[in-house]
Amino acid sequence: MLTLILGGARSGKSRLVQWLATPAGRVVHIAIVTCHQDSELVARIERHRASRPCSWQTIEEPLALASAVQRASKESDAVLVDSLTIWLSHLSWEHRESPPQDLETVAQGEMDRIAAAARECHVILVSNELGSGTVPEAAVTRSFRDVHGILNQFAAEVADEVILTVAGLPFYLKTASGHEEAR
Repeated sequence: MLTLILGGARSGKSRLVQWLATPAGRVVHIAIVTCHQDSELVARIERHRASRPCSWQTIEEPLALASAVQRASKESDAVLVDSLTIWLSHLSWEHRESPPQDLETVAQGEMDRIAAAARECHVILVSNELGSGTVPEAAVTRSFRDVHGILNQFAAEVADEVILTVAGLPFYLKTASGHEEAR
């Protein structure tokens, strides 16, 4: 099963991920953030790590996301990816000389591979919802926001379940049964 959790900053995404994954036995958390120079970011990472059960395994993988999910899905009951937003920023840097369409193609291929891995175990993807804010002034930021919106659409399309978090509340946009539900 593939679950996509969307939401703004501090909207309750991490708490929902923990609630969904806790019943699973073996959990692998794929952390995209690897920047350990920023003291505020290090503190955030440590708060997240401390809030997770110590039995969860953490793998740091900033770029080869689908490969990491495929490997982890073979030996776990749940794989968490936090977050697609940070992963896309790494991918954008790697493809900074390419047109946005090339980045979209790579992102779609990664989502297809992740969806295939979700047949092995429950894969939970976390992504920020960036498109609800103001239009960014800089062209590079607008391009990132636009590609990110496309990435979220790719992820939602292949996901069995899509949940939007707002103020700590989950709103089910797509359920595994295919029926829309709001909570």
